[in-house]
Amino acid sequence: MPSNAETTMISSYLRDIADFPKPGIMFKDITPVLGNAAALSATLRALSEPWHGKGITKVVGVESRGFLLAPGIAERLGAGMVPVRKPGKLPWSTRRAEYSLEYGSDALEMHVDALDPTDRVLIVDDVLATGGTAAATLQLVDASGASCVGAAFVIELTFLRGRSKLVAGHPNLAIESVLEFS
Repeated sequence: MPSNAETTMISSYLRDIADFPKPGIMFKDITPVLGNAAALSATLRALSEPWHGKGITKVVGVESRGFLLAPGIAERLGAGMVPVRKPGKLPWSTRRAEYSLEYGSDALEMHVDALDPTDRVLIVDDVLATGGTAAATLQLVDASGASCVGAAFVIELTFLRGRSKLVAGHPNLAIESVLEFS
């Protein structure tokens, strides 16, 4: 995991945006992290290090910031990358999972042939909040027959208890977060 200096540096590039995407939500924006070479490098290192030697074959990046991070993590792990997107954004046959957010509901899709039962998967996204998005992605991985080894997040909002939603159906799922806010 990253050093205290690295987490402090990564944290210093986060931006809080009040009332986005709806009133009452304090959005944690990682865009400034992505725009700084040192912060981005430290973030990719922190997200990939716990998974070295775990046999990860595919990194599933969740729309949209998750699939900005996933290619760098996949490259570091010697794995392929699979995008999970909002409905209608992928050009091939897809499977779909619906989910609830802290501010509404939505759905995600993944190509039906993106994963197979031999794949060992790492799910990547920027924020673990209520766990709805990650749980829907986990449903897509499960439906493919692949094994989900773990999930990695830049930020975990522990007070929203998203981790419990993920491990409820997958008690052995490893979850790593670079930064936690309680």
